[in-house]
Amino acid sequence: MSSYNKTEVLVGGVVLAAAIAFAAYASQSTGLTKRATGYELNASFRSAEGVTVGTDVRMAGVKVGTVTGLVLNPETYRAETAFSVLKGIEIPDDSAIVVSSEGLLGGNFVEIMPGGSPMFLEPGDEIYDTQGAVSLISLLVKFVASDGGAETE
Repeated sequence: MSSYNKTEVLVGGVVLAAAIAFAAYASQSTGLTKRATGYELNASFRSAEGVTVGTDVRMAGVKVGTVTGLVLNPETYRAETAFSVLKGIEIPDDSAIVVSSEGLLGGNFVEIMPGGSPMFLEPGDEIYDTQGAVSLISLLVKFVASDGGAETE
């Protein structure tokens, strides 16, 4: 009977160790354990569909930050978005920010389109040139409703 209890304890310990290892790996790969070593910026989108806290912020296809906050402004009905950008990456103050899609089945991400200004955004600044998410469903509905541009006689 005592060997049966030792086996249960041993198996339970192995399962617990595996669960802890998995949790540590998951928190590191999602960035939960890393403290942001960047600075905060803000943007206001008409539609932030598909964007959540933790969504990638990219520039030229390279991840340069993460969305850290997303709330609805009750006065303007716009999605107020806060995001962090890695230190050392200077963003021109005339840059644009767009909610982009990775493809038909992929998720959304936030893309910064750098401008050409010699002045750079400071921590806490807002990017005013924004473009919200384009809904694929609404585009398909418009296409179908217009008969796809085909003419019939």
